[in-house]
Amino acid sequence: MKRKLLVTLLTTAMTISILAGCGSTTSTEATAPAADTAAEETATPAEETADTADDTASTEPVTLKVFSNLPDRKNGQGLVEQMIIDEYTAANPNVTIEVEALDEEAYKTKFKAYAMDGMPDVVSIWGQPSFLDDVLNAGVLAELNEADYADYGFVSGSLDGFKKDGKLYGLPRNTDIMAFYYNQKMFEDNGWKVPATYDELLALADDINAAGIVPVAMDGGDGWPMAIYLTDLIVKINGTHGDIVSEAIANADFSNPVFKQATELFAQSAQAGLFQTGYDSQDYATAMNLFTNGQAAMFYMGSWESSMALNQDISEDIRTNIRAFTMPVVDGGKGKATDIAAWNGGGYAVSASSEVKNEAIKFLNYLYQPDKLSKYGWENGVGMSAQDQTAYMSGSETDLQKQFMDILNNATSVSGTPINDCGPSVFKTVMESEIQNASNGTTSAEDFLTSIGNACK
Repeated sequence: MKRKLLVTLLTTAMTISILAGCGSTTSTEATAPAADTAAEETATPAEETADTADDTASTEPVTLKVFSNLPDRKNGQGLVEQMIIDEYTAANPNVTIEVEALDEEAYKTKFKAYAMDGMPDVVSIWGQPSFLDDVLNAGVLAELNEADYADYGFVSGSLDGFKKDGKLYGLPRNTDIMAFYYNQKMFEDNGWKVPATYDELLALADDINAAGIVPVAMDGGDGWPMAIYLTDLIVKINGTHGDIVSEAIANADFSNPVFKQATELFAQSAQAGLFQTGYDSQDYATAMNLFTNGQAAMFYMGSWESSMALNQDISEDIRTNIRAFTMPVVDGGKGKATDIAAWNGGGYAVSASSEVKNEAIKFLNYLYQPDKLSKYGWENGVGMSAQDQTAYMSGSETDLQKQFMDILNNATSVSGTPINDCGPSVFKTVMESEIQNASNGTTSAEDFLTSIGNACK
């Protein structure tokens, strides 16, 4: 009965379309990349590569280079990726797979260098305009045959952000939800309650600070988590996100009062001590360690970190007590508790210039077989896939997995792509650097909004 209920919940959740676009102006408006005729002619369809290894197997040695943004190969998504790589090479002994894995920011920097000098065969990508538009304009990714993935169980709308002019250039890996992770035992021991409103969150921060604990561990050094935080606030204030963002980017004008209200509320929160001292210069690992070491009561991050509940490197006292809640409602705002920041995040693509493109596409299709990424991800508590995972429900999921499933199941709307990834790459760069100053009060909300507007011109 328990399993049946869980399956029903997830099935319902998967009917929600997690759009990757930012309202009316999506990546399809940008100029299409020059046609890569060679790439289109040599790309091998999934039905010819994924399930017919025995028929097409070659004894010729092949080396595939995989460039990944998952450096931790023992936990979470990096573990799942490595498991599938190991399986693939065991099934195809003539294939050697060399993995280069970097943290996200270092990854994106080196990706740009590879785009000019020659891309590895299989690469991590993001189905968002700020990342993908420039990449596709450069013609560095091979076109995929969308029809080949009809039976792969992709959630409705999840492929949209990986397309350009109706053509598919990559596959999504996750359905991402942004949330506050919190230490349930710490909350109970101190009599703290999960906040229902933003005012309650700020009042809770005062109590947590008084106890000598960091309220929310924030990765402010990278910029993008704070941009997602701003997205979360916009959703709670305005009720929606995509249309006003796409209009602002198209018009290079962020004078809509919703943006100012969200930016000022964010700055007020930081100044009120919601985040750790030095949050605006501290990175992902530092923020996460504050939480997993018990020095912070909460950690603002995406559902991809739900594998913390199974991570043996985290003390049992903490990992078994990790829970999550989404951004509380803002007083006077139009957004409901069930209007959430969620989108289809990172994924994979194949290099258009790969000298072993057939093998690269064959590996990509193996990676996305429903009983690979989706199944192993669920079994290892890595959050939700961009593919239907109902077949892998066992009833023994962690409480954290069930919470995220319920959050998605009960969502009345989802934000789509976060604000920082909705515009051109220069907009993303300016926003992620300037938002630090806007949050710490160095820059006014007006100047911040003017700067990101100018970046759209």
